[in-house]
Amino acid sequence: MSKRDVLIEAYANDLKDKAGMTPDMDLLKKVTIGCGPSIYNKDASTVAGSDPKELERIKKNFLMKKLGLPDGDNLMAGINAVIEKYGKSNPRKYRAVVYYMLTKHFGKESVYG
Repeated sequence: MSKRDVLIEAYANDLKDKAGMTPDMDLLKKVTIGCGPSIYNKDASTVAGSDPKELERIKKNFLMKKLGLPDGDNLMAGINAVIEKYGKSNPRKYRAVVYYMLTKHFGKESVYG
């Protein structure tokens, strides 16, 4: 198993155990690949759910640029809903999992089609 496959398995477990979701493994793999080398960096591979600057970067760089969503209050509301579902008290929120959950939340799976 490659290192990426091991990480994807860990992400799938987080989705099941912490977010109560059954992951679409094909989509999860595509989202993970889309994260690029950041998944291998300890700091970049996680999201600081309580850092407003980090959440703003996710809004601009992922939701608006990658998913093509127009700016609006619903974007930050979606991010907060995903962080809440993943577990606010969970100190380790994998970026790939957050991005996967946001993709599902906003119904933008077609971006990874």
